[in-house]
Amino acid sequence: MAVPQRIVSLLPSSTEIVCALGLEDALVGISHECDYPASITDRPRLTVPKINPHGDSRTIDQEVRALVRDGLSVYRIDTDQLRALQPDLIVTQDQCEVCAVPYSEVLAAAHEVLGPDVQVLSLQPTLLQDIWEDIRRVGAATGRTQQADRLLAALFERVNALVAETIRIPQPPRVAIIEWIAPLILAGNWVPEMVQLAGGSDGLCKAGQHSPPMAWETLRDYAPEVVALIPCGYKLEQTLAEVPALQRWPGWNELPAVRQGRVYIVDGNAYFNRPGPRIVDSLEILAGLIHPDLFGEFLTKKGQAYLPLT
Repeated sequence: MAVPQRIVSLLPSSTEIVCALGLEDALVGISHECDYPASITDRPRLTVPKINPHGDSRTIDQEVRALVRDGLSVYRIDTDQLRALQPDLIVTQDQCEVCAVPYSEVLAAAHEVLGPDVQVLSLQPTLLQDIWEDIRRVGAATGRTQQADRLLAALFERVNALVAETIRIPQPPRVAIIEWIAPLILAGNWVPEMVQLAGGSDGLCKAGQHSPPMAWETLRDYAPEVVALIPCGYKLEQTLAEVPALQRWPGWNELPAVRQGRVYIVDGNAYFNRPGPRIVDSLEILAGLIHPDLFGEFLTKKGQAYLPLT
């Protein structure tokens, strides 16, 4: 198989993987959400959301549900731009119907516009192991197997150094990671694994399962000692604007995490929700939030990556 020379990435996470493998110069097109590294933000964008991504969480949820109920995609792909760019590799996903253009639509558009020979690589991570495997798959598809191995070795070294400390914690605190506010959804997939590796206990979600909706009463009764708000796609200021809705929940102020000042807002656009190399940055930040006495060195991005809710 020929090594691709022109790559289109339709996911922020795959864009980060491509660049981490040293293929930035081959990246000719990206999605509307791709913003890292900053050096790629001038590339043509091939996707457009059909909703207002800057709305509040309840409005976004209602608009997404209406589109999905009608059998429609949440995003559209610019086939004219795709034809102009003539990529020989397209990286997309088949993990979440509201995270990107569906794989079936990407495949249909690619074959219609570019012909049957274009390579379409679909990523579908649900666990950390899947993220590592996706890095390997992108490396194999682009002739960068050795670079992928080196990248993974560096990531594993950081994970192992952290786990060498957290594995000795006798009583991990109860942690709740909130992925969406209205309706209340807790973070599933790889996030429960991250909580465990970071020295916490996630008693509400199971690793490898999609993020579950949850009744407020269930979260309240769980009495988390640490809470992190990581709404998918939200920067810090967007989540801050929704904090009053949380504080109106009956019993919010009685949560141990609230009483002890252990509620944090994390940039859910950059961290946790991007299954690429920066998932290890996310893990380190989480370890710092759960155990600041052990991992204070990971808390240098206050005001950028996270904020304590005071």
